[in-house]
Amino acid sequence: MPRSAVKRMRVRRPVPSGPPKGRSEALEASLRPTAPIVPSLNIPGRALVMVVAIMTFLACLTGVAVLAIRGAADSWQADISRELTIQVMPAEGADIARETEAAAAAAREVAGVRAARVMTDAEMQALLAPWLGTGTDLGDLPVPRLVVVEVDPAAPPDIGRLRDVILARAPHASLDDHQVWQSRLQIMARTLTGAGLAVLALVLAATAMSVVFATRGAMAGNRDVVEVLHLVGAKENFIARQFTHHFFMIGVKGGLAGGAATIIFLALAAWGASQFVATPAGDQIVALFGNLSVGPGAYGAVVATLVVIALLTGLTSRWAVYRFLEVFD
Repeated sequence: MPRSAVKRMRVRRPVPSGPPKGRSEALEASLRPTAPIVPSLNIPGRALVMVVAIMTFLACLTGVAVLAIRGAADSWQADISRELTIQVMPAEGADIARETEAAAAAAREVAGVRAARVMTDAEMQALLAPWLGTGTDLGDLPVPRLVVVEVDPAAPPDIGRLRDVILARAPHASLDDHQVWQSRLQIMARTLTGAGLAVLALVLAATAMSVVFATRGAMAGNRDVVEVLHLVGAKENFIARQFTHHFFMIGVKGGLAGGAATIIFLALAAWGASQFVATPAGDQIVALFGNLSVGPGAYGAVVATLVVIALLTGLTSRWAVYRFLEVFD
């Protein structure tokens, strides 16, 4: 046996006191190694801390991204569900301005409608500016007129009755309840959420596999010590505790490092986003991705991920130790 392994096996003789214990209990109680069975500052241990830190960082970012996407999707859906749109199509011989006002007045009479506002020419020009440019005369184009209907989210109107009332007053009008957009938004949010959870599961699986390989490597490197402990009667729980504690602390250290890196990254991202507020680039980002914000729930997800990583490393290493000790039975 290597001399270093023998030095780590130095024990103190038990002092008899009280009723005699069993042989295994007495041996286990007397084993007080002067150095840990598993070296805590070796190179593989430091490398595993870095691996766990990187995995924690990726897991935290994935969880934060999933929460941000879900929050943005819920916000978009809430905004869409608060409003309906009435379109009055131009037709030959029809007074489009009169029909637009009639459609707005009819909508206001239906229970559940808070307000119905006709969009002005300036608002229509601003809405069409990306396609038609500025200064367009809407009177020369067959552009439909729009009425924005604000509904009560707590008691929304009957869409069928609202549509019938509007058509009775304005035959060339149509009601858009945005159900198509809401369904597409729900599908997109569910798809992105599922993809994010799948990535999170893969990251946790990779972390568990890394811990298993590191545990088996540590057991193989300390095989002589483990074999002597097993032969003198130390229980498997005693041996497993040494490795479980070692890898649990690796999970804690790596998790804290990865969590700190995530918080710093989120703080820098929030600061960078604040620099584009009320700028053309910021408006384009909001138009494409919405108001993706990181709230307290995101930081709660970071803390939860740290706990999961620490528990995962401890439990995984314990399982690997017991599988390794089966060869001694």
